[in-house]
Amino acid sequence: MPRLFTGLEIPPEIGAALARFRGGIPGARWVEPTDYHITLRFLGDVPEDFAADLCEALAETRARDPVEVILDGLGCFGSDKPRAVLASVASNTALADLQAEQERICRRAGAEPERRKFTPHVTLARLRREATPEAVAMYLTQAGIFDPLRFSVSRIALFSARDSVGGGPYVIEAVFPFA
Repeated sequence: MPRLFTGLEIPPEIGAALARFRGGIPGARWVEPTDYHITLRFLGDVPEDFAADLCEALAETRARDPVEVILDGLGCFGSDKPRAVLASVASNTALADLQAEQERICRRAGAEPERRKFTPHVTLARLRREATPEAVAMYLTQAGIFDPLRFSVSRIALFSARDSVGGGPYVIEAVFPFA
């Protein structure tokens, strides 16, 4: 069974800019810059026939203009027990609309509804237990100025992930252009 998710690719120059924030937290497992992405819809381990149906459904993604994305700062998930360090994505109605369409397509293909609220971000590191809230807070305050990073996306990617505790390497199985 493949482990799948839909998402947006991060351009190499944006990945290189994000990579300069790597390091400085004991217990962090840093994501490789080539694996940076913005998840639109995580599907998990799915049967092969569902994957085929999903590809067919994603091919019918409606035409749209490119979506502008702005990464606007650093943050983390989990305050008392930090789980990840991330680059946050500025609120954007076009991106929210794109994610809502992904949710509808995935549900029509047979996926269960997503129960978590969509919080667009780029995961920079996954944190183990030894990454304390204090260490993460220190990292965030000492990371330096985060100049907004802007880029445009014009396609959705269907990614597969290896069967593990999370993380890459990710493989792009298919792409679906907006136009």
